[in-house]
Amino acid sequence: MSKRQIKKLLIANRGEIALRIVRACAEMDIRSVAIYTEPDRYGLFVKRADEAYSLGEEPLEGYLHSARIVNLAVETGCDALHPGYGFLSENPELARLCEEKGIAYVGPSSAVIQRMGDKTAARKAMTAAGVPVTPGTEDNLADVAEALVEAARVGYPVMIKATSGGGGRGIRRCDSEEELKSQYPRVISEATKAFGSAEVFLEKCIINPKHIEVQVLGDSHGNVVHLYERDCSIQRRNQKLIEIAPSPQISEEQRQYLGQLAVTAASSVGYASAGTVEFLLSGEDIYFMEMNTRIQVEHTITEQITGVDIVREQIRVAEGRELSYRQEDISYRGYAIQMRINAEDPKNDFLPSFGRITHYYAPGGPGVRVDTAIYTGYEIPPYYDSMCLKLIVWALTWEEVTARAERAIDDMRLHGIKTTAAYYKQIISHEDFQQPGFDTSFVVDHPELLNYSDKRHPSEVALALAAAVAAYSGW
Repeated sequence: MSKRQIKKLLIANRGEIALRIVRACAEMDIRSVAIYTEPDRYGLFVKRADEAYSLGEEPLEGYLHSARIVNLAVETGCDALHPGYGFLSENPELARLCEEKGIAYVGPSSAVIQRMGDKTAARKAMTAAGVPVTPGTEDNLADVAEALVEAARVGYPVMIKATSGGGGRGIRRCDSEEELKSQYPRVISEATKAFGSAEVFLEKCIINPKHIEVQVLGDSHGNVVHLYERDCSIQRRNQKLIEIAPSPQISEEQRQYLGQLAVTAASSVGYASAGTVEFLLSGEDIYFMEMNTRIQVEHTITEQITGVDIVREQIRVAEGRELSYRQEDISYRGYAIQMRINAEDPKNDFLPSFGRITHYYAPGGPGVRVDTAIYTGYEIPPYYDSMCLKLIVWALTWEEVTARAERAIDDMRLHGIKTTAAYYKQIISHEDFQQPGFDTSFVVDHPELLNYSDKRHPSEVALALAAAVAAYSGW
C-alpha cells in the first residue's frame, strides 16, 4: 500500500466512539466529519466534529446504509472513513465500497473482514495456523438433525452460534437434546433478524471459562504486534460489564503464550489495523473463540497500561504507514479497569432507563479517564445501546486500582436515569473480585450483589431535584 496523508475523515458511527475519533483527528490535524440521525441532533460528537451531516429522521436506518454513507464521504471530500464499533464496523460491504471509491478505510480489508466475520471460516483459518479452537463443527449446520448428531459427538453442553454473529447475540447454550431442539429455531430466527443470515454452527460449551482477549495491531507491510491482554470475564448474558488489563489471574507464561497466539492468528490472515483475538481459558486449556476486526469498546484500558494510542495507530495504518512500535518497544505498567456504565436498572432485571440527564458530574483525580458523549440536559435516546459512559481507572497495583475504581464511582454524579454504577461497586468490592479467581459465572453466582442500597444523602437528592428543575425550565 502506498502512503497517503489523510486530510478529512468521515466517522460512520455515533456517541462516545465517534467523539473519541473526533479527538484523535484533531490531534492529527485531520478534519472530522460526523453523521447523525434526528435523535442524535444534539449529540456531543455532532457538536465537536468539524462538519456534521444529517441522515434523516429514522433513528437507525441512516447508520446502517453503507452506500449512502460512502457516497456522502465522497460528496463531502473525505479521503478516509472510520467505522468505530458496532453498526457497520464488521460489515465487509462498507470496506468494499470504500475500496471501490478510493476512500481509505480505517480497518482491515474487506476480504479479511469477510473471512474472520464468518465464524466457521475463521475457525478453519485458525486451525490451519496452528491456533487451538474449541471442538465443534467445521461447517455450518444443515438442520437440527445434523446439530443433534454433532452435539452427541462433542458432548453436552453445546453452544449454537450464529455464523455471522457478534456482540453476544445469536448464541444459545443447550444442555440436552430437548434444549437443542427448542433452541435451534430460536437461534436461526435471532441470527436472521440481527445479521441477515440464518447460518449457524455448533461448538462445545466450555463451562465457566475465563474470557481473555488480546489486542493486536498490524500494518500493510507485514508487521503485527500485540498489546497484551484484557480480562473480560465479568459479563452478563455474554455482554461485557467490567474489563481489566492486564488480566490479574493468569501467569506470565500464559500471557506470553496468548500474545504469541494472537500475533500468529493476525499474521496468518494478513491483518492490517487494530483487532482483537478472543480466547476462552479453562484450567490450562486455551481455545480461540473469535476475532473482532474493529476497535473494541474496551480499547481504553490497553491504552492506559501501554501508552499506545490505538485509534491514532489505526489511522496511520490506513495511510499506508508502518506501525510506530515494534514488539520489543511495547511494555505494560500497572492495571486498568473499565466499567461500562449502562443506562439500565440492575434492580429491575437491567431494564433500560433512557431519558433526560438532569445532572452529570464526571469523576476525576489521578488515574481516572471518562469516555462519553453525555452532558447535563442530554436526553439518552431509546434506539441505541444502553451504554452511556465508560469509566476507566489506572493504578500501579491491583489493590490500588480496585480502590480507585470504587472511589471514582463514588465521585461521579449522574441523575435523571438509572445506571449500573452502584452495582459495579458491589462487584469490585467483593472478595472474589479483590482476590482474583473469577470467571464468566461471576454475575450468576453472586445474585446477592443486586441487593445494594441506592439511597442517597439528602443533599444529593436536593441537588438532583434542583438540577431537574433547571434542566426542564431552561435555566
